[in-house]
Amino acid sequence: MGLTHTLLRLTAFKSPFLRTLVPSIGLAYALQAAVGVPSIIGQTERFYDLSGSLTYLSCTALSLYLPTLRARYAAELVGAVKPAWPSVLEALRGGGERAMGWNWRMVVLSAAVGVWAARLGSFLFARITSDGGDSRFESIRQSPPKFAVAFFAQATWVSLCLMPVLAINSLPATTLGSSLAAVTAADVIGLALYVGGFAFEALADRQKSQWANEKKEKKHEEEFLTRGLWGKSRHPNYFGEITLWTGIATVAGGVLASQAGRSGMGFAGGLGGKVLAVAMAGVSPAFVTFLLTQVSGIPMSEKKYDKRFKDNKDYQKWKSETPVLIPKLW
Repeated sequence: MGLTHTLLRLTAFKSPFLRTLVPSIGLAYALQAAVGVPSIIGQTERFYDLSGSLTYLSCTALSLYLPTLRARYAAELVGAVKPAWPSVLEALRGGGERAMGWNWRMVVLSAAVGVWAARLGSFLFARITSDGGDSRFESIRQSPPKFAVAFFAQATWVSLCLMPVLAINSLPATTLGSSLAAVTAADVIGLALYVGGFAFEALADRQKSQWANEKKEKKHEEEFLTRGLWGKSRHPNYFGEITLWTGIATVAGGVLASQAGRSGMGFAGGLGGKVLAVAMAGVSPAFVTFLLTQVSGIPMSEKKYDKRFKDNKDYQKWKSETPVLIPKLW
């Protein structure tokens, strides 16, 4: 407990937001370094995506429990009775707004991240185990500096995507319970976007995985997938991921932009504080969209397939008739 107490003291900032944000982001970089060092030495990317998912899960859990950890540590210092650990069921029943309780949004958004991370991480780990490698790392796995940048970038990805969840988990549940409606329009819209986006991404991944397995079993001779959701969008999995993070940000943004949310994070009132609060939520889908459409997602995939099938008329036809991201509805 000595190390834990030391870390709690070092991160005991005046702002509740920083008290949660700094340790959570620090954990993200520490975990990526812990996995990155042996991966770089072994020149293997096998655990890269899995470590990303585990980092999401760990940082989300830490942000949920940090306020209680701090309260229990403070009580121990003065010999007072330690507060009880928060209850998930109490939060979901709407009775979590005690001093160290949870608002239901904290639990639901944290669970949403957990479900997404567990599904995607297990899917990608199974895929790399089956394929034996990941083409994204072919040119960098033998270069320690470049490979290290990939793990640093993943820690940054986790930190920015989790920003709205870290922000909402830093707020006092008592403030949220007394100042916000039980359910708002932002809650309904955000959760609908998350469910729709999650289902879209999962179905797209499943269709592509099934197509790849059938190709290995020589059940078809198709060179690229154009069926199912892949006939509606060239990158339906990325569309689903952008949508689900937009949903998480919408729920969080409805809370953070409120007076209770701004004061809970220590932001000033007025327009400036509201813009900053909304930015804390919006940075997540904005970064995911930038990453997938401008950096590592769509550009890398399109470049690879354009090179492989540049003389394939069926590929060129599919590419010209199928939207790159937002699915066609006809």
